[in-house]
Amino acid sequence: MKKIGIDLGTTNTVVFMPKKGIVINEPSVVAISVIDNKVLAVGNLAKEMIGRTPDSIVVSKPLVNGAIADFKVTGAMLRYFIRKAGGFLSFIKPEVLISVPAGITSTEKRAVIESTLNAGAKAVYLVKEPVLAAIGAKIPINNPTGNMILNIGGGTTELAVISLGGIVSCASIRVGGNKLDASIVDYIKHKHGLAIGERTAELIKISIGSAVKQANEEKINIKGRDLSSGYPKTIEISSNEITEAMGEQLREIVQIIKNVLEVTPPELCADIMDRGIIISGGGALLKNIDALITKITGVPAAIADDPLFCVARGTGIVLDNLEAYKKNVVAKR
Repeated sequence: MKKIGIDLGTTNTVVFMPKKGIVINEPSVVAISVIDNKVLAVGNLAKEMIGRTPDSIVVSKPLVNGAIADFKVTGAMLRYFIRKAGGFLSFIKPEVLISVPAGITSTEKRAVIESTLNAGAKAVYLVKEPVLAAIGAKIPINNPTGNMILNIGGGTTELAVISLGGIVSCASIRVGGNKLDASIVDYIKHKHGLAIGERTAELIKISIGSAVKQANEEKINIKGRDLSSGYPKTIEISSNEITEAMGEQLREIVQIIKNVLEVTPPELCADIMDRGIIISGGGALLKNIDALITKITGVPAAIADDPLFCVARGTGIVLDNLEAYKKNVVAKR
């Protein structure tokens, strides 16, 4: 029986196959021809087209804040990823396990299931993202101790306290890597009068971004369009400016930790103080994010191993042990 685990993210989709590991890691982007509504490219090829297309091509991101915004395009994207993962065995319908946000509504659940079945799956299982992130980060979720996982994705940040295999308390905000990029675009526009694109903002965040200000600043030259003259211009920007640009979004992420701790039973809070907060997702790669969380909350924080792929690894572990994790499956068809 063929099994595929999919971490369906706002920014990237990661596909995991038991015994093979991660087989696909591509952007959740689809390019569509306006004239005949045909899918022209998916993933890496489609991302290359962002900001460079003629009027006859639309580049669409079908997931917004972890939820399906465009049902049809998501189906086309899933079909592409499932076929690509299946290779020559595409006539065998796979069992597919998909990660979904913890705050998913029943309508959104239905949309994910329908899209996956339409894309050629035989059976679909949905599991909440923080649970998969915790499993993938090697947290023993079935033990009677409290574990806190913070998963910072492209569109959403989710936090959960997990004990005895279930979520005790959780929170989700629609702030993630994309909002951080947007805050950098805004900051450079208002502070330096320079227009840059989201891809440039993402590159700046990755190369010099830091969650806390640093004594030894890093600097980088960036190109954009001067808003007053309309001509291309290069400016130098420092890492502390980027920290300042992302400040508000980072505060929102830290705030949900405080909100969740306030409603978590005292016994589990004591466990979390001992064991710390584990950070997963692409946002865990932002320099010093663990230092910022520890500084503000007083709770030790640590980055999971290979944080970008925790959720995808979790899908593989659950697929291999469906019986052991059956109470974590929130919907099945």
